[in-house]
Amino acid sequence: MSGHAVVIAGGGPTGLMLAAELALAGIDVAIVERRANQDVVGVRALGLHARSIEVLDQRGVAERFVSQGKTYPVVHFGENPLDISDFPTRHNYVLGLWQHHTERLLAQWVGELGVPFYRAREVTDFTQDGSGVEVTLSDGKVLRAQYLVGCDGGRSAVRKAAGIEFAGWEATTSWLIAEVHTTQPPPPFGFKYDAIGRHAVAPMEDGKCVRVVLTERQLGTDNAPTLTDLSEALIAVYGTDFGAHRPNWISRFSDMARQAVAYRDKRVLLAGDAAHVHPPMGGQGLNMGMQDAVNLGWKLAAVIKQTAPESLLDSYHAERHPVAARTLRNTLAQVVLLRQDERSKALSEITSELFRMDEPRRRLVGMVSALDVRYDFGEGHPLLGRRMPDLDLDTAEGPVRVFQLLHAAGAVLLNFGPADAIDIAPWADRVRRVDARHAGAWTLPVVGTVPAPSAVLVRPDGHVGWVGDGTTEGLQAALQRWFGTATA
Repeated sequence: MSGHAVVIAGGGPTGLMLAAELALAGIDVAIVERRANQDVVGVRALGLHARSIEVLDQRGVAERFVSQGKTYPVVHFGENPLDISDFPTRHNYVLGLWQHHTERLLAQWVGELGVPFYRAREVTDFTQDGSGVEVTLSDGKVLRAQYLVGCDGGRSAVRKAAGIEFAGWEATTSWLIAEVHTTQPPPPFGFKYDAIGRHAVAPMEDGKCVRVVLTERQLGTDNAPTLTDLSEALIAVYGTDFGAHRPNWISRFSDMARQAVAYRDKRVLLAGDAAHVHPPMGGQGLNMGMQDAVNLGWKLAAVIKQTAPESLLDSYHAERHPVAARTLRNTLAQVVLLRQDERSKALSEITSELFRMDEPRRRLVGMVSALDVRYDFGEGHPLLGRRMPDLDLDTAEGPVRVFQLLHAAGAVLLNFGPADAIDIAPWADRVRRVDARHAGAWTLPVVGTVPAPSAVLVRPDGHVGWVGDGTTEGLQAALQRWFGTATA
């Protein structure tokens, strides 16, 4: 029986990101992936939001992705383009990058980190006890692991085998999306609106076929739509199917929204679509999964290394479940705003006026981009629980950006006071102290300018776990909370 510290079910963006986080921490991790390679069939996520690019920047690989995509200075909420160019981040844009490119680049990075794959196989079942999990694969092979993480999509076999409820809202509307060849000239490229909903036709890069997205007249429930389904939907909207034939692929998605009621069952955890599914409006799904992975990775590594108690894993659900719950609700709201009945159009007209105002715009951009995420660590400085801004720092070793200090996926205590003001020697094997200066303002997305702290404890995921106000009050408790008991 083969063994690993962690087995990840699913090698999509979430599983790949989690594998990278664990590998950076020195954990023996392996990925089980049903595909024989990293090819992606069909259109999935179209790009990366600002916080996801920041997360990649924290690991020193953002430029690999940015160089392959195209930047856009807006995020969308329903039909509303919202300017993000004035947000205080080095990545104040959406990066247009097809999912197959995102996965390819993540897989290359994971390969450089030496993570093994079990390809053309799936996790079909598991049993767990007090010391680990026995994971059964579709070819009969059994892997022993300390932890199993289900990153295996909305129909997650891991979630189902764990018996974790997937609560939420049933679908009310469905869309067909396809790449298909036509024998007749296609309709004018762009959007079309009617009483059914919104539809779109766009040329493919190779010029040989078109991509279509069609709101269906009736809710479709089959996960494998046919060419007949596509032809009927085209005729319903355009009066003809334009001789549609030889589809490259056809898929269906809906406005179903569901979330796992628990992200953890003892030694089994869920991340990405296995933990939450929702309508694709706003392009938040892939991004949220990658951010799940970065939140979970360092915690799982610390527990495996026994530098932190197993209870640290409970903070994963506590922090990430509310983020996904909010996303489910904002995507459901966007579905309503896209409807074309007169009542919905009246609502959309009113909200569009509001969204053009600065304060609503900033709030929505912060939410969709995930730059406003704040984990609830209690009352305190506005920085507490939020992502640490990527400041330019002056240190004894020279100038450095905050995100550069996070490349190794370790924690950092930034001390802006006297060099001897803070002593974290008992945690020196887990937290790096950096004495630094920053001359500019401290500005947070949505919040604005905040008071400069005397010290900041930055977790490996880039979120602030403690803020100093000229004293070290609360620091020891924060170090114990996130990084375990001090060494002698």
